[in-house]
Amino acid sequence: MTAITEKSNLHPRNLHRSRYDFKQLFPVCPELKNYVFTNEYQIESIDFSNPSAVKCLNKALLISHYNIKDWDIPKNYLCPPIPGRADYIHYIADLLAESNNGEIPTGMEIEGLDIGTGANCIYPIIGNSVYEWSFVGTDIDEKALKNCAKIIEANPHLIDAISLQLQLEPRYIFKNIITPEDRFAFTICNPPFHKSAEEANEGSLRKVSNLKGQKQTKAVLNFGGQNHELWCEGGELGFVTQMIFESARYPMQCLWFTTLVSKQSHLKSLYKTLNKVNAAQIRTIDMAQGQKTSRILAWSFLTENQQQDWEFEIKQPRF
Repeated sequence: MTAITEKSNLHPRNLHRSRYDFKQLFPVCPELKNYVFTNEYQIESIDFSNPSAVKCLNKALLISHYNIKDWDIPKNYLCPPIPGRADYIHYIADLLAESNNGEIPTGMEIEGLDIGTGANCIYPIIGNSVYEWSFVGTDIDEKALKNCAKIIEANPHLIDAISLQLQLEPRYIFKNIITPEDRFAFTICNPPFHKSAEEANEGSLRKVSNLKGQKQTKAVLNFGGQNHELWCEGGELGFVTQMIFESARYPMQCLWFTTLVSKQSHLKSLYKTLNKVNAAQIRTIDMAQGQKTSRILAWSFLTENQQQDWEFEIKQPRF
């Protein structure tokens, strides 16, 4: 079997289309050497079912490619793969270009709202590094946001670029977060996928089993993430449906609302909901990373002509 040297299914601007260059990564993160081995195809790799290895690789990639000096997350929090998160950011950039005469808008005046930023702050870090965008990161987990604050403090160039806000009412998504003065270029979200803790645990076991190539009977600590990161009442469909209904209350304050949708079968119901709230534009953007396929669902309450008249404003300090 010939090893794949380029991940052609990733976005053309994604820095991670080639195999990881560990010789480049070792100097910025020496501890990564502890997790790298040569696989059966004589290619250097890590065990992607090992959360410590994935976290270490993430740290090395962020330092090497995204202008980060230091980064860490607490035990038992989600450690997302950098290439997939970067893909989402690049597709958002393409979406914004549609509304900007074909040119990707860059700079601090382009502000994104990251729903459920978690403890890792990955989307704001990548978006700021690649396109110099600013972000508001929200979460219902105070501990997660405190860790994001530590990441920002350890990387001073992020202090003016990323604001954090705790959602005090977990049953809401945009309420308490979007203020009358806000004008977001986009929202971004990786919603909870499962409907219950039991379903989330089964999903984590399947994920680890697939990575290891053999059935697992015990979940790996730190691999699955916190409960609220993995499941909510109604699962992904319920969460995104609520997001759509709430977004209709802020039609002129966001250019594009977007979210990941893991399950393609959910799209039919979500499109019906978008039509109910009279979304002016709807997009589905397919993404793929390895054998995993996903998609971005994007909608706007502004017509194409209204979007072309959108003026990106210099953001005001949030607090």
